[in-house]
Amino acid sequence: MEIRTFEESDWPQVWPIVEQIVRKGDTFCYDPLQSEAQARDMWVVAPPGHVVVAVEDQRIVGTSNMYPNRPGPGAHVASGNFMVAAEARGRGVGQALGEYLLDWARSREFVGVQFNAVAASNAPAVRLYERLGFTMIGTVPGAFRHPALGPVGLHVMYHDFAS
Repeated sequence: MEIRTFEESDWPQVWPIVEQIVRKGDTFCYDPLQSEAQARDMWVVAPPGHVVVAVEDQRIVGTSNMYPNRPGPGAHVASGNFMVAAEARGRGVGQALGEYLLDWARSREFVGVQFNAVAASNAPAVRLYERLGFTMIGTVPGAFRHPALGPVGLHVMYHDFAS
């Protein structure tokens, strides 16, 4: 698997991954009814952010975006997201994208990476983030409206590069 910088011509393969995940509404705090154009504007972040794709056999199987978590006084902490195609889950794509995001943030001298809204019901993601070295800072009770489970918590998770 190769992880490389997103190119405009990649969007037709990235969009089905983003669409499937966002439309389900069970993991990300994104509007499940958003248009393709809205999704593209949200996912393809502008510099100093960065977007990548994970490619296997010339097929995109995952994608990640990364960026400063906040502007101004919060710009020294990174954040980001990653999504993996359903058929590629369990094969290390998420792990590779997470490692890439951490390496990207370290190389740009961020002090850590913060995930602001990890659905507590998304156990596979929580386990992956913990394997990558993230710790749970706290949980906002009932802040995520899961389509089947109802209100569930949203975790704030952090990877501190100093520790």
